[in-house]
Amino acid sequence: MPATPGKALRPTTKVMPGQARVYNRSLVLQSLYSDGPQSRADLARVTSLTPVTIGALVSELIAEGLAVELGTRAGTARVGKPATLVGFEPAAAHIVSLDLNPDVVFRGAVLDLAGTVLATRQVPREGRTGEAAATAVIELALELLELAERPVLGIGVGSPGVVDQQGTVINAPNLGWSNMPLAEILRKATDRPVHVANDANAAALAEHSFGGAGTRTVSGPEGSGGRTDGERSSGVLVLTVGMGVGAGILLDGALVQGDRFAAGEIGHLIVEEPGLPCACGRSGCLERLLSVGHLRERLEGLSDSEQQEVLAQAGTSLGTALAPVISTLDLAEVVLTGPPDLLGGALLEAAGAAIRRRVLPVVGQALEIRLSTLHENSILLGSAVLVLSGELGVS
Repeated sequence: MPATPGKALRPTTKVMPGQARVYNRSLVLQSLYSDGPQSRADLARVTSLTPVTIGALVSELIAEGLAVELGTRAGTARVGKPATLVGFEPAAAHIVSLDLNPDVVFRGAVLDLAGTVLATRQVPREGRTGEAAATAVIELALELLELAERPVLGIGVGSPGVVDQQGTVINAPNLGWSNMPLAEILRKATDRPVHVANDANAAALAEHSFGGAGTRTVSGPEGSGGRTDGERSSGVLVLTVGMGVGAGILLDGALVQGDRFAAGEIGHLIVEEPGLPCACGRSGCLERLLSVGHLRERLEGLSDSEQQEVLAQAGTSLGTALAPVISTLDLAEVVLTGPPDLLGGALLEAAGAAIRRRVLPVVGQALEIRLSTLHENSILLGSAVLVLSGELGVS
């Protein structure tokens, strides 16, 4: 699945014969998925596969409904038989996605293979933790499966906490989960493939596939020997703010997880001493200042100017926590996903100012810090990417 440490999200080249068939199939699908309709000759050229191999793979994908012939390319006037275009078919199957990050509900959606949201449902969290929370997640998944009008390719889940490669939630304090085998539980309850990842990692995948993260052009300082004008940025941090606070990090197209699958778990960094008690059992955590529920509590009853001050203070704490990460990894983008009324404006500005005060000018000047353009659907879309990558090898 795409969350394998150091593994690029998308196939790019040929591999050894023992892996060839599955990998080459993903290579063709990825080209159709990301670059649009192409002829068989186009696919052979961009993948470096032989025409015979391309012909067999395309026939297989058409038979499965994942690809469709679209006719000839408009405006072509070549000698000989015109090439037939082949396109990816988003309606071939549906995906069920779950977002367990919001502070008061669990959200879910049915999506097509292009990430179009077709139906949504949510269930109140009502403070449920432990087995009760897991039961609510199962009920939501089953309800969404009933809404799917196509075969379901799989179920993707973005969960708070530390999640391993088997889809076990090792630790999620806000949900009361410790070694919760969420993927296995859902797989048994739904009889579908299930892919579970940390919610911030899922959001990072969504920004990579659907939000344009990592695709802006950047300029390197003249004579610096670094990045030259027009090259794509390669380092992205996506911060999710909901029930908790977490970060997903992409470097050169690969998701960073760490030795204990806890890379990006900044919500429980201590930023205040003494500080307010946190669900993790300590006090002064960033999450205690910045999570949606706690932040809204602090804003309640305040005047507009007082609210702006609280938001700016939260932004400064966030920027202080992020600056070492940004400086160490030389990141080009920071994307915040969560309620825009909380994260935009004063909080975003204060976070950016705090980061730039603490990092080298060459890093701070090139850094882009912004709100997600995917809004509340970032984790749902990222959970769909988990399924696309895990089942089809595309993102």
